[in-house]
Amino acid sequence: MKQATLKRIPAVHHLQSHACAVALIEKYQIDLAVLTTQVKHQLDLVRALILQDKWTGIDPSSKQFVHALFSNVDRHLKQHLTPELRPVVNATGTVLHTNLGRSRLSEKAIEQVVAVARNYANIEYDLEQGVRGSRQELVCKLVKEVTGAEAAIVVNNNAAAVFMILSVFARQKEVIISRGQLVEIGGSFRISTIMEETGATLREVGTTNMTHPLDYVEAVTLNTAMMMKVHSSNFKVVGFTEMVESQLLAKMASDNQIISYEDLGSGALFDFERYGIGDEPLVSKVIASGVDLVSFSGDKLLGGPQAGIIAGKKELIDQLEKHQLARVLRVDKMTLAALESTLRAYKQGEGGALTIPTVREIMLDIEQVGKKADHLIQLLIDGDVRLEYAIKQDQSTIGGGTLPEETIDSVVVGVKVKGLSAAKLHKLMRTGTPAVVGKVQENAYWLDMRMVLDHEIPMIVAALHHVVQLANVIK
Repeated sequence: MKQATLKRIPAVHHLQSHACAVALIEKYQIDLAVLTTQVKHQLDLVRALILQDKWTGIDPSSKQFVHALFSNVDRHLKQHLTPELRPVVNATGTVLHTNLGRSRLSEKAIEQVVAVARNYANIEYDLEQGVRGSRQELVCKLVKEVTGAEAAIVVNNNAAAVFMILSVFARQKEVIISRGQLVEIGGSFRISTIMEETGATLREVGTTNMTHPLDYVEAVTLNTAMMMKVHSSNFKVVGFTEMVESQLLAKMASDNQIISYEDLGSGALFDFERYGIGDEPLVSKVIASGVDLVSFSGDKLLGGPQAGIIAGKKELIDQLEKHQLARVLRVDKMTLAALESTLRAYKQGEGGALTIPTVREIMLDIEQVGKKADHLIQLLIDGDVRLEYAIKQDQSTIGGGTLPEETIDSVVVGVKVKGLSAAKLHKLMRTGTPAVVGKVQENAYWLDMRMVLDHEIPMIVAALHHVVQLANVIK
């Protein structure tokens, strides 16, 4: 019986010329060999079931069998050929969501990235002189203009910037830092650990909550290379506290003929504090305080691509540029394109800064967010009794290791699908197409509308209606 059933399985070469095979090759733009591998895999599964007396399927010689087989092949091809990295609708209430890629690029930045990705680009070619140029010059002149620094260099992220600075200037030497600033920057990466990897010796001063100027001065030895300050981008110490200001740190370091360096982390070029949002220091103000070097991220409050930007005194930046790590940690043309476009927006003033999605989304007032929530509700009103929804005010967060404890008034839409728990609804929404990531709070599923774009609202509606249909199947 088994052998008779096995013999009725169609031959691979017959399946290769079937109309369904031709259609799949055209649909996925694949070679015949790729399709054949998938067909053989499906046939092997059928044979295994037959040999184990577990085959309850239709007759292998029938048309229904062939169509079912190609349906499985289609599903597997879609699964394997669909990119794992794909767009996500961020309805979490966190603007700079680290797990969702932090900053969203501006339209101009995207256009610039596409242009240089599609074509050759003058990444290391001086078009005026017709000779080799420097990739750093493409964006570093803009960094200087928007921060007031003498010079700058760009590496692939801020952790790399910290590593490079300590490696170049403090290897086998001491770095003085307050105990209250020995932070963990995410993913178990700690300032103290990075410092050890660079060969620098950590010299802790002060206490968790109190560090005085005299603590730094008394710690200076002949082997001291640097006084370092780490801005508390992702935490706050409140109450009975004291930390040394940037200007005083710079003066103390200068008086002792050593380097002053501040790791700003977030790197704000827009004055959010002016609008009552946090107290993040502007990069330009820290530079103006006299600190020799600062470093900050490109994809946090700056609103650009992932990058680590080092700005400061020219003589020190020159040393960084000449070091071998400059090549190891350098960024590619697409990062440079996105960063250049983002920095140019800041040159245009506040209006230009507001074209950057991160800045714009943080600055949205609650009325603007509410309009998006109302739009979503209007599209959901279709008489489907299986779908319930509500609207309320809530709080968004900045996230991304920036502006800790800072919240912004927002509006959220709560959704309930009959027959589904909030956790199940959350999973179906985030695993669908498009992937919509909301949040579950108090056993309810919520969509924060602050970061949702206008064109994404109909996509959310379609995703919800698809989930409703799935809920019926699940029942």
